[in-house]
Amino acid sequence: MTASTPRARKSDSISGVLERLAAHDPQRAVLVWDNRRISIGALLEESRRVAGGLAELGIVAGDRVALWLPNSPAWLALYLACARLGAIAVAVNTRFRSSEIADILGRSGARLLVLWPDFRHIDFLTILTEADPFALDRLEGIVIYGSAASPELVKGKRTIPYDALIQHSRYAGDRGDGPLGSVIFTTSGTTKAPKFVLHDHYSVIEHARAVAPSFGYDAPETILLQALPLCGVFGFCQAMAALVAGAMTVLQPLFIAEEAASLIERHAVTTLNGSDEMLGRLLRTRNESGPFRSLKSVHFAAFNPSMSGLVAEAEQRGLRFAGLYGTSEVQALFARQHLDVPAHVRGQPGGFPVGNRYGVRVRDPESGHLLLHGESGELELAGPSCMVGYYGDAEATEKAMTADGWVRSGDLGHLLGDGSFVFETRMGDVLRLGGYLVAPSEIEAHIQCYPGIDGCQAVGAVGEDGPVVVAFVTLRPGFTFDEAALRQHCAKDLARFKTPARCIALEAFPTTPGANGAKVQRAKLREMAQRLLTASGYSGRAR
Repeated sequence: MTASTPRARKSDSISGVLERLAAHDPQRAVLVWDNRRISIGALLEESRRVAGGLAELGIVAGDRVALWLPNSPAWLALYLACARLGAIAVAVNTRFRSSEIADILGRSGARLLVLWPDFRHIDFLTILTEADPFALDRLEGIVIYGSAASPELVKGKRTIPYDALIQHSRYAGDRGDGPLGSVIFTTSGTTKAPKFVLHDHYSVIEHARAVAPSFGYDAPETILLQALPLCGVFGFCQAMAALVAGAMTVLQPLFIAEEAASLIERHAVTTLNGSDEMLGRLLRTRNESGPFRSLKSVHFAAFNPSMSGLVAEAEQRGLRFAGLYGTSEVQALFARQHLDVPAHVRGQPGGFPVGNRYGVRVRDPESGHLLLHGESGELELAGPSCMVGYYGDAEATEKAMTADGWVRSGDLGHLLGDGSFVFETRMGDVLRLGGYLVAPSEIEAHIQCYPGIDGCQAVGAVGEDGPVVVAFVTLRPGFTFDEAALRQHCAKDLARFKTPARCIALEAFPTTPGANGAKVQRAKLREMAQRLLTASGYSGRAR
């Protein structure tokens, strides 16, 4: 594969691409919202008026506007409006609470915050008022969507109804130049404050153009379900690719499995993406053998090791699921597995990059040498989808980039001879056991075959004689935990150095909420494992 090398980041503006699409067919429906179809022309008209309203409020190129909203046409109109002005949209997870909001607003220096005060009975304004006031110093105003909230609820901050923005005169300009910052996503850190991943207009539009044909969004019959949150890079990339292709997108404000199932059936949805956990919940809403007959293409991100059987389960129900790969730094939908290959291949995270300007290589983390096919090391990624850097953190940006402009992913993986690759695990989760790099997923998959095990997380710790693995498990209802029997199960089929030193049952794994669902705090599990071994004086010699 041929990767893009560092270059002047020039491309069409996002609004320009969509306006050319609208010029051919302004009535083309691109969104379905609350059973109402919204045309590309209407979406662009709303974005022009919103841009005019934001400009009247003093928003100029380079300013940050925080979008703390669930999926809605307003989210897209606001993003496109920011793009017209050259302002940077800061995507804020609707699950965040006071301390997280304060951190994001404070470090990003957002001048405006847009929120939907009473969405799903979540009191966003109260959450905001409980935030550290010093972090909100640079916040000048709050745009209220969906209700007429009292301005007095947020002291010292001007409030503007979203309806006032869409009634403003149109903004005629377009500052959506390639090198200007376009959108910031927060990484899902579990032990530190999240980094701010900055993408420019070039990376957003060029990646959308690559994703659209690769995922089939340019097919005339495509109808896509947008259940993934727009505030996350996964949902954002899907939505932008669909818009660029002119595909119809059914917007779901928040993923609720039964509602999603009804939307698929009502609108004959042909394609969707989601996390493995989301798709598992979707399948459980229907008992028949062939549900969702309109679905032709379903891709998933593997976040939950306990759902390794998802592809086989879908196959039994007459559906074809396939894995994909992406990161905030190179955007979601960076690569995907093909749908016409055997299930054991389709289910692997990774696949083929979405265009020939994208590249993947693998480097040995210790020697620094590039590795051949089949050898595991850190994945390095290149292409037009790469970030500008971490906003406000030049040091972290420098550490994340190689000298020749590739992104160090922090992921362990290996190349295959057909031009695809396989993601194995995060580098921070890699276990070095018996002198070998071991992906914890290998041990987790084996443990989850044992009767009664619902989920497993394998982490590393250090015994008196060196590194060992500790497995934390959750149990299915009605099963009793037998640590000795589970370790014997592992010792029977796994190499001695891969057999867990301890197997510990938990009620639930510690998690951190993310845009696409909760993520297990493996760092916290590693701390727990180390405390257990230290307290028991485990050496590893008995094995």
